[in-house]
Amino acid sequence: MFIMLCSLPKKSIKIKNRSKIILKKLKSAMKPTLFFIVFVFLSVGCKSKKNLNSSIISSPKKELSAKEMQTWYQKDILLDGIPGISLDKWYASNKKKPQSKDIIVAVIDTQIDLNHEDLRGQFWTNSKEIPNNGIDDDKNGYIDDINGWNFKGNKNGDYLVWGNYDYARLVREWEPLFKDKTEPQIDSDNLHKYKEYNRALTKLEDENKYYKNWLKSLDHNVVIFPLVKDTLKYFFPKEDYTYNQLDSLYKKYKINDKRYRQRRDDNDKDLGALISYMMISLEVDQKTLKDVIDQQTYLDSVVNKNINKNFNDRILIGDNPNVLEKGYGNNILNNKVEYQSIQDHSTKVTGVIAANRENNIGIKGIAQNVKIMPLNIIPVGDEQDKDVAMAIFYAVDNGAKIINMSFGKEFSLHKEWVEEAFKYAEEHDVLLVHCSGNNGFDIDKNPFYPNDSDFENYNEKNSNFLNVGSITHRLDSTFVSDFSNYGKHNVDIFAPGDEIYSTSTENSHYKFDSGTSFSGPMVSGTAAIIWSYYPNLTAKEVKQIIMDSGTSYSIDVILPGTEDKKVTFTELSKSGKVLNVYNAMRLSKKVSKKKK
Repeated sequence: MFIMLCSLPKKSIKIKNRSKIILKKLKSAMKPTLFFIVFVFLSVGCKSKKNLNSSIISSPKKELSAKEMQTWYQKDILLDGIPGISLDKWYASNKKKPQSKDIIVAVIDTQIDLNHEDLRGQFWTNSKEIPNNGIDDDKNGYIDDINGWNFKGNKNGDYLVWGNYDYARLVREWEPLFKDKTEPQIDSDNLHKYKEYNRALTKLEDENKYYKNWLKSLDHNVVIFPLVKDTLKYFFPKEDYTYNQLDSLYKKYKINDKRYRQRRDDNDKDLGALISYMMISLEVDQKTLKDVIDQQTYLDSVVNKNINKNFNDRILIGDNPNVLEKGYGNNILNNKVEYQSIQDHSTKVTGVIAANRENNIGIKGIAQNVKIMPLNIIPVGDEQDKDVAMAIFYAVDNGAKIINMSFGKEFSLHKEWVEEAFKYAEEHDVLLVHCSGNNGFDIDKNPFYPNDSDFENYNEKNSNFLNVGSITHRLDSTFVSDFSNYGKHNVDIFAPGDEIYSTSTENSHYKFDSGTSFSGPMVSGTAAIIWSYYPNLTAKEVKQIIMDSGTSYSIDVILPGTEDKKVTFTELSKSGKVLNVYNAMRLSKKVSKKKK
């Protein structure tokens, strides 16, 4: 049984800003009675021997064909004029066979399409477990965990789709301690929690105001949309208008507005507003009344589930949310086909790492000799710290060498649990790879979880954690993705994450998507290749090799979250570099030889 608990996909600052731009346009173009907001779906370095010279930096290949765009991130700046990760360059030069087979990469993410044509045979199998016998054969605490585990399920096979944002959870849990209290009333041991509670409360209040106003506008939209469609039929009987045609009609209306004012009645006086309404609707792919109703229904779930502190999203699972424990959840990693969109994120992330390089179909993942261990913890909303921690413990205990974490949030209710799991992974020499996030802000100043940083002095708590930002294929001022988080102390390296072509579950088997969610897997796949050939390296060494071997770009870029403020690219991460597989493998060889 599939139970749908409503919520909103994790939005990015970019998308929220986009909605505000639309809001501003509509306020100026339309009467209040026609005002609406369009909801946009979110879908959740070793040192080189020499730096690139200025002539290469200033003259990259500018225009890429559709075919080139599918593989741009695998290219090399020197050979191809494209600032990719030099993956093809390494594969073309490599003549050796790997020393180790099947490096296990745990992908902590959403549900996944286990049957995708380009991922079959790429999944980890628990050889110690007898399938579907209802017995924990290997006594690891999980029954019939053949390929991984779903921490968002329960014993009845149900699956929790929708969840709170963590600021709502935090307010719900800490409100009894801090509501209506002032700072002098708080003892020193609880002062940090008190400040986080108030930060979360402010966020919750702001989001409630924002989304409730948005929902109110969409409620009115449902009424207005048929009127707009009916009015435009006069000009386009077949309703086959395009944005440009509407734009021309709008300009014509404005030119003739003086003449119209002399003879129009109440039914046509808002023609300009109606045209503007539909232009913006087309711009955000809102073409039918059903689109509007779907968005209205979805946003209703945001208000009543995601940001509702009284909605407890843990009840369905049936565990004790205050205790780290094994066994809750179920082994269902992909539900019914009609819910494929819920599997899409993890399927794309996994494709970047491990899509079959030898089957001559689809795409080529970064690493061939890997096995993916899918672990589902992400609802439509924020992941919970208990699930993050337990998934890490599971991955480590069951042989994962690398853990990819393409998720994140601005608040962390139980970050101590995640820190405990991070330390456990470090003790077992497991590399943690995390995306820096899609908020377009400085995570040295704005917390983004999970992380391994002491924000007071930026000291790293773990030697096995890599945080990855996103770049585009354009070697100009837009080189850094406008959505990417950054931080001289808390982002380690950048990798391609913009317009990445990967395996998908929706409509076609492959599609483009963007986000730091795809930058992280670039690093995870690279780490898997390194360990395939040089298994004597430690997680700490692999991390340092990846950071040191990246490509340096001496270029000024637009700072994410701003319109035109520019900074030097090297100032946006600790290494100041972009992932380079070819360089990483050369340095890995040197470091490995020194240890023998």
